[in-house]
Amino acid sequence: MILVVTGSNRGIGAAIALAGAQQGYAVAVNHLAAEKQAKEVVDAIASKGGRAISVEADVTQESEVERLFSEVDRKLGRVTALVNNVGNGADRQAILGVTSSDLTRIFSVNVFSTILCTKAAVNRMSKSAGGAGGSIVNISSLAAVRPDNPGLSLYASTKGAVDSFTLAAARDFADLDVRVNAVRAGIIDTPSHDVTDKVMSSRIEQTVLLKRAGRSEEVANAVLFLLSPAASYITGTTLNVSGGR
Repeated sequence: MILVVTGSNRGIGAAIALAGAQQGYAVAVNHLAAEKQAKEVVDAIASKGGRAISVEADVTQESEVERLFSEVDRKLGRVTALVNNVGNGADRQAILGVTSSDLTRIFSVNVFSTILCTKAAVNRMSKSAGGAGGSIVNISSLAAVRPDNPGLSLYASTKGAVDSFTLAAARDFADLDVRVNAVRAGIIDTPSHDVTDKVMSSRIEQTVLLKRAGRSEEVANAVLFLLSPAASYITGTTLNVSGGR
């Protein structure tokens, strides 16, 4: 089993890569200009007897995506699982100040990369291409359906697009024996979220039923379930991992 996780040098992506290795996947740890962090994830996998490689690639660019998957072909084998995790969630910007370059930047990272990597993976997974089928999980956000924080318009729009793409791709690829699902992450304790901030702490207390931020490992567990044979009758589904928010 061969797993590609985009943007897996830290945070949720790294947790997914580590969990995948524990489940027996050989893992491609994708990153962009984060070689040291990616190597740490690869080394952590190797220290537990797993197999992993680090591949630097800008997955917003079609040629880079093809290079990523070609390197996986050569070093690990034909991909059987893909997690489209890379994303830009740091920007908070009011619509009245948005420019076309802002739109291009965030949609390229959050949407274009998801579509381009899915294309490359399905071209290898599908039975018509000589593959044995496979599974894809897209990392979405609860912001897609609950964009209740200021400045989330652009980010929420991209994650809404990911949700829609998940449904459409599941329909398109069902006959190719490729399942496509998504996980909507809520407030997760990652390097891009300061969950100790007073405003964030108050939001967690008021809106999250479990009264705490989630952990990257909890998102990873949901992702690995959807990738696994245990979810063999699940496609076109988006699972909220949000503590009941």
